[in-house]
Amino acid sequence: MRRIKKTNKEKDVAHHNIRIAIYMRLSKIDKSVQDESNSISMQRILIRKYLSSHFVNYQIIEYQDDGFSGTDFNRPGVQKLLEDAKNDKFDCVVVKDFSRFGRDYMEVGSYLEQIFPFLQIRFISINDNYDSASYQGNIADLDVNFKNLLYDLYSKDLSQKVKTSLQIRKESGKYISANAPFGYEKATDDRHTLVICEDEAVIIQEIFSLALQGFTSFQIAKKMNLENIPTPMEFKLRKGKTPRKPKGDKFYWSSGVICSILRNPVYVGDVEYGKTEREHVGGRNILKARAEWKVIKNHHAPVISREDFEEVQKNRGKNHKKEKRKESRHPLIGKIVCGCCKHNLQIKEGVNPYFTCYNRYVTKQKECVSKVNVMFLEQVVLFQMEEYLEQQNLIIGIDNRYQDDLQAEQDKILQDIGQAEREYNRLKQEHYESYQLYSLGKQTEFHSRHAEMEKKQKIIQALQEQFFQIDGQIHRAESQKFIVDRNAKLTFEMMDRYIDKIIIYNEENIEIRWKV
Repeated sequence: MRRIKKTNKEKDVAHHNIRIAIYMRLSKIDKSVQDESNSISMQRILIRKYLSSHFVNYQIIEYQDDGFSGTDFNRPGVQKLLEDAKNDKFDCVVVKDFSRFGRDYMEVGSYLEQIFPFLQIRFISINDNYDSASYQGNIADLDVNFKNLLYDLYSKDLSQKVKTSLQIRKESGKYISANAPFGYEKATDDRHTLVICEDEAVIIQEIFSLALQGFTSFQIAKKMNLENIPTPMEFKLRKGKTPRKPKGDKFYWSSGVICSILRNPVYVGDVEYGKTEREHVGGRNILKARAEWKVIKNHHAPVISREDFEEVQKNRGKNHKKEKRKESRHPLIGKIVCGCCKHNLQIKEGVNPYFTCYNRYVTKQKECVSKVNVMFLEQVVLFQMEEYLEQQNLIIGIDNRYQDDLQAEQDKILQDIGQAEREYNRLKQEHYESYQLYSLGKQTEFHSRHAEMEKKQKIIQALQEQFFQIDGQIHRAESQKFIVDRNAKLTFEMMDRYIDKIIIYNEENIEIRWKV
């Protein structure tokens, strides 16, 4: 009987009619560290996207365990999957990775090598690039996974030793970062000690002085560029500390660089550390709460007084409260409606934010949307937007060459401004010297340069206006980038340009109505 079933299965697969069981698991540990990448919703998106690109006319059966450890197989979802496997309910099992199916490598190996092959069930682990349909040999591939497990344990042990060593050195007051911050350099006799770099410190002091006068970070950057003040990268280049070359003729100040300087406590002599922690070896760094950061005060000589630094911190960001409130509003709000009552869905903030229809609770309509995970809906919209734009042959990005051309034009204008200012200063000097000689009786005529100076000043003003016009074009070009990738985020511009309305019945039934 098994041989007959195998033939039927092979026939089904050949005609792309395959029954697929997808299994998803989220443990309590995953929840406690807020690991959104392992959430049930994100696993579902990843698996379904994989299936859509590798299979045709398939049927899906879902199994999941929410809040169960993978150390054993005593889980209701996986037990149901195994029971249905024995009863020939599906032909293939797909998981995000082996760890979702189980963390006991011996037991997982038993299913992959013995049980599933006996039941003639194909097994696919997406992130591990494992597909039993193309699996050759007996235990060779699994042996690699065992080795990876041993390497992982070794890496964790080594990582902990290195981390402890660095922690001790930081707590003892040693500066252990590879590079000194702008305005400082490492002492020649002790590379773990910071000393003030005078030529750079003057620029730091000027930046703080302008901030205390009420200049914004953008205005400070603009002033520094127009006055041709060297950037931190230019200082590194001059001192042979970096091989990096600018895209144009030079590096330029930006508001981001100014902001990073203004909020850095290193300039009052303090060092902050312990800001992040790695979730696991090879994993991402997670920013800790500011209250958990560690600070060594008066670690080195200050460039800025503590009073001035604190005053700058008080004033920074006061003019941007309205913009911040606008940014906090989710771009899907106002676009998503309940498939039952057609009222707008509202967002419920929290550790795992979700959209819900309040009519479900006000009017007791059970058909109204109960809960749709925010991140899940974002990924669904982005995925469908990518497909829609490709079908419509719409350009979903702006040519980088266009932005490069704008930047090159802006750089050329800065050069012209510098040249015009030098000529203006030359005329001003000639005007002053001629007046001095005339007033002292050393020459019979006063050769005024006033008219030429006025013309040159108008030229400088016109060039500055061109500079800021191009700056506006660059910002608009940035806002028009709608390339959808794994790091893409929904924006108000994307929603307004392409989407008229999103009707939600549940997570499995979402209808997007596009703008014509």
